[in-house]
Amino acid sequence: MASKSRAAFAEQHGADCGNIRPGPPPRKRTWLGFTTTFATVVLLALYHHLRGCYKPRILAAAPILGSSGLKTSTFSWADIPPSRSLIWHPCYAIPEAPGASLDCARLDVPMDWQSPGDDERVVLAVVRLRANSSLGSYRGPVFFNPGGPGGSGIWALRDRGRDLQAIVGEDHDIIGFDPRGVGASTPRIDCWGGRMQDRLVWGLQDVGVVDAHPGVVYDALARASILSAVCEENQEGSILRHSSTAYHARDMLEILEQMGEKKIKYWGFSYGTVLGGTFAAMYPDRIERMVNDGNVDYEEWYNGTYFAFLHDADLVMEAFHTFCHLAGPLRCAFYAPSPSQIHDRLSALLDTIRLSPIPIPTTLAPTPSLVTYSSVKQLLSTALYQPIYRFPRVATVLAALERRDPAPYVSYTSLDNPNPIPFCSAETTPPTDTSEDTPDAFPAIMCADAEPFTDSPAQFADYVATLLNISHAAGAVQAGFRLACAGRNHIRPKWRFEGPVVGGNTSFPILFVNNVADNVTPLVSARRNAAGFEGSVVLMQNSYGHTSLAAASRCTAGWVRGYFREGRMPGVGTVCEADGVPFGERAGLSSGEVDGEEEDRLVMAVRRLERGFGRGRYL
Repeated sequence: MASKSRAAFAEQHGADCGNIRPGPPPRKRTWLGFTTTFATVVLLALYHHLRGCYKPRILAAAPILGSSGLKTSTFSWADIPPSRSLIWHPCYAIPEAPGASLDCARLDVPMDWQSPGDDERVVLAVVRLRANSSLGSYRGPVFFNPGGPGGSGIWALRDRGRDLQAIVGEDHDIIGFDPRGVGASTPRIDCWGGRMQDRLVWGLQDVGVVDAHPGVVYDALARASILSAVCEENQEGSILRHSSTAYHARDMLEILEQMGEKKIKYWGFSYGTVLGGTFAAMYPDRIERMVNDGNVDYEEWYNGTYFAFLHDADLVMEAFHTFCHLAGPLRCAFYAPSPSQIHDRLSALLDTIRLSPIPIPTTLAPTPSLVTYSSVKQLLSTALYQPIYRFPRVATVLAALERRDPAPYVSYTSLDNPNPIPFCSAETTPPTDTSEDTPDAFPAIMCADAEPFTDSPAQFADYVATLLNISHAAGAVQAGFRLACAGRNHIRPKWRFEGPVVGGNTSFPILFVNNVADNVTPLVSARRNAAGFEGSVVLMQNSYGHTSLAAASRCTAGWVRGYFREGRMPGVGTVCEADGVPFGERAGLSSGEVDGEEEDRLVMAVRRLERGFGRGRYL
């Protein structure tokens, strides 16, 4: 895409956010199927339902600065009238840019794209970080999806949008949106009708991970089936019948066309690679640039098998043992004289806690509770997503648990759940929620994409045994992916992409990015996915964790920047080194793409992104 002139930039963005020219009317589009190999997908950090309830973290609404479209002093999505044209309104303030604000819109689209009508509609929440008009050129919008399904694009753009823009270039807009059923888009998928207390009570009945004790696997299956029934009973049926990745892709196309663009620039993480690959398969002639980072195996995602996604999980766990040993006792509190001894030390700790959980007294928490085998396995599985950020802290927690001291554990887990819901709270989730993710959307969308779950208890137990053989470190926790679909067979999607996901010759080659060892989206998945798209390339990053954001790499950021700006593709077999390793120092490498002040901005951006969007829940 050639750079647009300043005049074109002004036409695209308008002198006043409230007076953007209307986009084209909604266009009915026929879905095309494709016939080649598809590749596997994985998803979201942890399946939150099976971990219990938490209060969603919400970024406080900032005062609107110089708003002409809204009259209130504090932004609320409810103040924006839905429209079938994309009309931008100033909304959230940008703290780093006094006097500036993001732009927000609520786009009214058909509930059913195959039979559009006026009776049932979906309202999509869309947000824009505008390009820097002083640069003299405008390269158009870059859409992004932070993962999930269920991750909020609104939340993620507010949290890290400027960092993404620093990588692709400030002459791009950054566009985020909450997919249908998620966050501030309405109607939202919510199994509990917004009743947080009901959600909390349900979470308190969590049976633990499936290998905690004999028979737990059957309890977990029964519990998941009950939750599915509750969701289908309490949730308004239309949104469940019309929430799948095919609908998300068509919604994204509508936003693109409403912005006056014919082809998309897109950057997707984790589940966002499913959305990206599906969009490319459905609309191969609409690709201007596409980066898929942390690749879910498309074939596995749409089949609903969920085996290969843990292919490299134990490699990431082994990195904890190896780098803790290399770091020494001053940097790693769980140090031992060899990696194998760290492994044995951890196994012994888990065995001890399984038999004798550690009490958490009321001096550390509002109510007494326990550190159990299940809670430590969940803690370890979560740490695999962000080794550089989490491994040193987890090592401190483990060393303390050996002494039966739960204080570091309480402190660490409080970072992921800073605002627990009071037990007697009658609080409800507002209709236009602005939290980091929508947990109930995760199974609803994933299971809508997959083949129906038909396992008997014995078959599911066999599946768990196989998964534990694939990954001792994460199999017991990540069995929740398939478990989430138990009982979700009564409301099936009207429009389901049936693959395989191949786009043949897309209008521009896709860049697939993947860590050498990713705990839920292994490198082999990126290679399988890339095989379905002619001319695409896999850029490998020599690091551990989920998506390239788990380890800052100016090399990777440089390639992503060059791809979006000039269409440069790395050679086959290109490997980027990370700027640092778990428990270690950072390297002093340059991206080789930019110099001086812009290099400094790039460095800071990749380091902030290393912690993921928010707490890294859905990457």
